[in-house]
Amino acid sequence: MVGRKEELSILKSLEQEDESAFVAVYGRRRVGKTYLIRHAFEDKFTFYITGIGNIGLEAQLTNFYAGLVRTFPWIEDKKMPDNWFFMFQLLISALESCDDAQKVLFFDELPWLDEQKADFIPALEHFWNSWASARRDVILIVCGSAASWMVNNLINNRGGLHNRVTHRIRLDPFTLNECEAFLRQKKATYDRYQIVQLYMALGGIPFYLKAVNTGKSVAQNINDLCFSKKGILRVEFDNLYASLFKNAEKHISIIETLAKKAKGMERTELLKNAKLTDGGSATKILKELEESSFIQKYPAFGKSNRYVLYQLTDFYSLFYLKFIKNNSDLDKDFWLNALDNPEIRAWSGYAFEQVCLIHLDQIKQALGISGIQTRSSAWIGESNGQKAQVDLVIDRRDQVINLCEMKFSINSFEIDKRYSEELRNKIGVFKTATKTQKAIFLTLITTFGLHPNSRASGLVQNELTMDVLFNI
Repeated sequence: MVGRKEELSILKSLEQEDESAFVAVYGRRRVGKTYLIRHAFEDKFTFYITGIGNIGLEAQLTNFYAGLVRTFPWIEDKKMPDNWFFMFQLLISALESCDDAQKVLFFDELPWLDEQKADFIPALEHFWNSWASARRDVILIVCGSAASWMVNNLINNRGGLHNRVTHRIRLDPFTLNECEAFLRQKKATYDRYQIVQLYMALGGIPFYLKAVNTGKSVAQNINDLCFSKKGILRVEFDNLYASLFKNAEKHISIIETLAKKAKGMERTELLKNAKLTDGGSATKILKELEESSFIQKYPAFGKSNRYVLYQLTDFYSLFYLKFIKNNSDLDKDFWLNALDNPEIRAWSGYAFEQVCLIHLDQIKQALGISGIQTRSSAWIGESNGQKAQVDLVIDRRDQVINLCEMKFSINSFEIDKRYSEELRNKIGVFKTATKTQKAIFLTLITTFGLHPNSRASGLVQNELTMDVLFNI
């Protein structure tokens, strides 16, 4: 098992608790939820069932009943219930008949069990409230890729399950540190530059990383997985969103809109370009995408907390929309043939910025400011007709502001005369527009560090390399 230390600790601790536990585990498809749970309990469940997608109530009940019969053969003598209330009563009878000191129940892909008008949620409520919660020996673990369903129907339930979930685990993609450990376990010999390249295309999704052939280069793997006719990621995009969201067209519209503007969009602009009406429905879609780790929202420096920018953070989605979606089936070696073209260089720069932004804790640790209260945001502004943008502003309680620039390059990065002037202008516009009295520290995060010259030494206060992103 690679990483997931905090999540494993929570699951392992359940066996020592003196009361029943109701655990909700959720996260996007392919992120390793089922593997985590099965590993934590070593596949030793009193009862384990997996919901099946796109089937009717009768078939779903049959699936659940068959699972009971496999685990408790005597139940075969009982008539199969025709609704969820009686099915849960049968489950209670089965559990009361077994001698397990702790009754560990695992309902995988729970949202699929909830067919419309099937009363699954009320039946689950009754099971938990009238029986399981009154005992001290029940661990109920429910899991689902449809994060919106998990959040709306369980975690934020306003009915009988309100505040009944005792532990909430959102499983996010691997960090670079976990990704590196995973690849090392696969006997990969890639250096960190190559791992960052792979991460920028696939993200930290264990299922995608598992498909990597460590006998081939990173470029060959990206080409095989994303552009060859049988590549598993060539057709993953539509399956990904359809499996997570009902009527996923609006979710995809948001993703496609954000993919066109790397720096992010504020809500009004985003919804207008996605051709969606502002209101509760749009709020729900944005929240669902955020809970599933596809997008993030972050504040803008100097603005109220109500003003936020939305940004696409799912690396595979960005890569798919940028390169795979409109790629010809005939161009099966697209990635190998286009490694150094301007479009790929532009994408690499943006994708590396995103890698840095989701490893903000590692950046703060490397700057030695983990213990200082900070507020991280983006900034767009102008002064005297000059516009400037900073992708990461770290506003510190100790009267310092870090303006962070991220640069992806195959060698050490050199600040030339043009870029030096651009940086000085950016700092000047920021100071004037924000009227800040704090000290400004220009911070550059690069792949292999800065090429030493007088421009760098006279301008940059903090220099970090990609290595800091791999810290725990």
